[in-house]
Amino acid sequence: MKRLFAVATLTTALMWAIPAAAHHSFAAEFDDKKPVTLKGKLTELEWLNPHGWIHLDVVEPDGKVVNWAVEAGAPNALIRRGLRKTDFPIGSEIVVQGYRSKDDKPRASGTTVTFADGRNFFLGAADAQSQAPAAPAR
Repeated sequence: MKRLFAVATLTTALMWAIPAAAHHSFAAEFDDKKPVTLKGKLTELEWLNPHGWIHLDVVEPDGKVVNWAVEAGAPNALIRRGLRKTDFPIGSEIVVQGYRSKDDKPRASGTTVTFADGRNFFLGAADAQSQAPAAPAR
């Protein structure tokens, strides 16, 4: 019985530790001195915790198409702001503002998303509000 209790306690502790280890701060991955505005077509939406991801094809000035991954807040936070998964139909044109990753890969921490109909929403994670700078000026 003691062994079963020990295993259950260890399992519970690991279940709490794994999500905490996966979480990160804005400053660990993204550069607040590298604002970016991305305009492109939505290719994928990952509506999952602890952060959602928006993927979009962006046409570079040289004509090359680059697929960007933009980190957003958790689905629950996005829902509280009025966003729904159905707001992101694949192929739709969107504009995302945010900050580039420190490693200069095509990844960003999103601050806002603007849809073709003009709707504009805050994308960032709730805890990122205290860590990330304000959305870049338009």
